[in-house]
Amino acid sequence: MDDASLRADMIEGLEHQIGESLEPPVLTALQRVPRDPFVDDTPRSGTVDDDDPHSLSLATVVRLVTALDATEGDSVLVVGAGIGYSVAMLAEIAGARHVHAVDIDRAAVVAARSNLDAAGYEAVLVDRADGADGLPAYAPYDRILLEAAVVEPPRALREQLAPGGRLVYPRGAGVQTVAAIEPSADADAAGASTADGPAADAPAADPGAGDGEDPAPAGFETVETHGPARLKPMLVDGEQPGVERNRARREDAEHAERDRRRRHGWEQDWIDWDDHL
Repeated sequence: MDDASLRADMIEGLEHQIGESLEPPVLTALQRVPRDPFVDDTPRSGTVDDDDPHSLSLATVVRLVTALDATEGDSVLVVGAGIGYSVAMLAEIAGARHVHAVDIDRAAVVAARSNLDAAGYEAVLVDRADGADGLPAYAPYDRILLEAAVVEPPRALREQLAPGGRLVYPRGAGVQTVAAIEPSADADAAGASTADGPAADAPAADPGAGDGEDPAPAGFETVETHGPARLKPMLVDGEQPGVERNRARREDAEHAERDRRRRHGWEQDWIDWDDHL
C-alpha cells in the first residue's frame, strides 16, 4: 500500500476515533507533515499517551491542534516540544517562523530539533526552558499550547497571551479534558480586582466539582473543550529525567564534579605561587 493510501486510512481512522470530521487546516497539516522523521508509523505507534512522555497519540494531537484554532501568521508557543510532531503541524498551519517551542527535558529538545529539521521545519525555534515560565523573549503569543496536564495553566503563560489570544491545555488529573480558554470580556476588571490580592494565584475550581462554574482561571473563559486525553502532569525544574530531585545529593554531586575538574597537585602549587610573585 502506498503512502497516500496509508495516510488516507490513518485520517479515516482518526475521524472515526474522535467522532467528527477534521477541520480543514488540521486535515491539510496531517496530509503534508511527514510522520517518518517523528515516529515509527506502525499500528501500535503512539496509541497511548502514557507509553512515552514525549510522544502523544494522533487523536490527542488532533484534539489539541483543533482546539488551538491557529491560522496562518499567528504567533504560536508550544510548551512541551516532545518529539516535535504537533509543533510541525502548527508550523504547517501558522508558518514555521511564527512557531516557538520549549521543553524542560534537554533530550526532548535535541530530538525535536532534529526531527523538525529532517521534516523541513528548521525555522521553528525550539529552546530548553521551564515551560511554567513560557518564553517571554518572543511574547505576546496569539496561541499557546500546553502539552502537559494541569488544573490551571501557569500564570506566566496567561500573561504572555496576546489580547484576544487562545490558550489550550489538558485540564485536570488522570483523564483530562482538552480545554481552550480566552480572555473574558471582563478580564481587565477581574485582573484589576485580583492582581494585588491572594485571588490572583488562587487555584481554579475543580473541573469535577459539578457546581456548574467555569473552571477557567480568573479573567478567562472556556470557549471550547475536546476529550478525553491522558497526558503526563506538567514538570517543574528539577523533575525532568536524569535530574536528582534531592537538593543535598544534587549539590554534593555538583561539588564533587567541580573538585574533580579543578587543577591540583604540586605542579599546580608552583604555578599558583608564580602567579603571586
